[in-house]
Formats: sequence, structure tokens, C-alpha cells
Amino acid sequence: MRFIILSALVSLGASHSIKFKTTESVSDAGSYIVKLRADATTSAVDSLRASLQATASHEYAMPGFRGFANSLTAEEATRLKNSNQIEYIEKSTRFHSNAIVTQEDAPWGLSRISSNETNGTTYTYDDTAGKGTCAYVVDTGIYIEHPEFEGRATFLVDTSGEDNLTDPYGHGTHNAGTIGSKTYGVAKNTKLYAVKVLDSEGDGTIEGIVAGLDFLVNNRTQDCPKGSVVNISLGGTFSQALNDAVKAVVQSGMFVAVSAGNEFGDARDVSPASEPSVCTVGATTINDTIAEFSNTGPVVDILAPGVDVLSTWNNGSTAVISGTSMSAPHVAGLGAYLLGAGTGGRWRVCARRFRGWH
Repeated sequence: MRFIILSALVSLGASHSIKFKTTESVSDAGSYIVKLRADATTSAVDSLRASLQATASHEYAMPGFRGFANSLTAEEATRLKNSNQIEYIEKSTRFHSNAIVTQEDAPWGLSRISSNETNGTTYTYDDTAGKGTCAYVVDTGIYIEHPEFEGRATFLVDTSGEDNLTDPYGHGTHNAGTIGSKTYGVAKNTKLYAVKVLDSEGDGTIEGIVAGLDFLVNNRTQDCPKGSVVNISLGGTFSQALNDAVKAVVQSGMFVAVSAGNEFGDARDVSPASEPSVCTVGATTINDTIAEFSNTGPVVDILAPGVDVLSTWNNGSTAVISGTSMSAPHVAGLGAYLLGAGTGGRWRVCARRFRGWH
């Protein structure tokens, strides 16, 4: 499934124009995510895969999410759907990202998360600032040479299909800056790791996104003695496969912040925001009102700054953009900050998602 970045809006109403495709019948030919049953046997699955015309484009081996991505004929799709080795198969479609714009406005989000007052100009924080933690940015990549990252940013993997360890789009660099840059970041000492799942146009396939999450779970650095957080600022129509993959990341022991979406609708209708185990973040304005583009509803756990957010950009400079994409990294950064300070286990914001994670 092609997923749209929940990112900056040309105007606050721009998200209303996004039209999502519905999932097509499972009997159609095309690209599918195939999730195996927990009790599926290796021999039976190998036999099933050997009967397919095409080879798998991705394989997934996360605890809680075993499976593969494959092009299937209509007959193969029906056969796999009815196999007692398969939990489900899900058709992949393509979405496109919202536009991103820049403007010359002052930052305010950092001040707001450290103060009860609006329109503040100071950010008060403990100088541990996420030291000993790691933050994984599942996005368009990170411009790791940006001076704001002070050498703390590393590129882990690109599963977008571009095989390009950079961030030509800028979105991931912006979110990484909100999490952990020296000037614009919440957790100014955290280590930043790029898991690139979206390409230079801000697009990504569901199989590529799940592959990035699979890599993250199975290859995460161990140099995070205080704990790890994950930021996922992307989304699209409801996908059980993506929700299950993100749940597997949570079950591996990491705090996951996810953007609620920019459709001005119910976040239960989009993924991965609808996954109950993540911390789903909606957007607010500088005046503490809910941003008019932000999704809401019972799965939204918390609101954070998401309009006119100043952060790092992929040309070594900065940009001011808006969206629930900008809200989620405030919360991911706060997670790293509290873990670094040793108070994460007592945090009551998204408490059932954060307490006891490492």
C-alpha cells in the first residue's frame, strides 16, 4: 500500500483535497503483503512460496509479524487467502504525499511543551536531554551532515527502493531536528537513526515500510542504555498489515509515536495511527487550539505543536512547516528526554504505551 506523508500543508485546508483509494478485492492480481499464521510451519510455507510465479520482494521476520511481500496472480491471491498457513493477505496500492512549503516564522513548539503558557519564548529542560537514548526516524531519511546534529545522526537503511542514503525530500530531516537537534530538538543529546522508507517524492509502498520496521527490530543498535523511541510520521487508509508491523515494533520494547493524520477526520480510519499500541499524536496551534487539519477521535492519545514548526532541513538550513507529522516528533523527543532523565517509567502521558519500556 502506498502511504502518504502526514506532513506540511500548503494551507491548513489543503488536507481536505486528499482522496484515498479503497482496498481492492483480494482476488485481483497485483502486489500483496502476506502475513503468516503464528503456527505456520517452515516446510508448508516454503512449499507454498515455491508454487508462486514471482519471488518475494521483501521478507519479514519480526516477532509478531512473519511474512513476505509478493506479486501474485488472481489465482495465487485466492489460493493464499484460503491457505491454513496464512493469517491474511492485503493488497498494496499507492498514495502520494501532501506538499511541503517553507516560510519565515519563529519557532514556538519547544517553548510550549515546557510551559503551561502559550506564546512563550523559552524552553526549559534538564541538561541530560536524552543522553543514553536512541531515536529512530522512520521517514524520508536524514541529512546526517547537518551541523545541528553534531555528529549524532546515522543512516541505518533505505527500504524505499531508491538505495540512496540521503534525504532529498526534507521531511525526515525536519522531524529528526524536532526530536534531537541542538537548537530545535526536545532531546538534544539523543542519537538519531534514519530508517528510510519513503522516497524522494515522499512516497512509500507498504511492503517497503514494513521492511524498514522489520530491519529496525532485527538490527537496532544496542548503544542505547537508557532506551529507544521511534517516530513514524506517515500514514494512509487503514491497513491491518501496517498496524501489525508497528505493533511488533512496540512489542520489541520501544516507544512509538505516530502522527494522527491530516484528513480532519477520525484517526481510526487511517494507519498506523489506528493501531492501539502506539502513541497517536494530533496537532495544535500556537494558541492551543486543535489544528483544523488534524485527525481526532478516541485513538488520539495526545496533542502537540504541529503548525508553523521550525526545524532542520535537508540543505543544511531550516524550514517552517505544518502537519501532524510535526506533532509526533515532539512526543518522540519527549519520550527520549524522559528516558534519558530516568523518569520514563513514571510518565503518565501515553502511560500504557510508555511505562516500563527500555
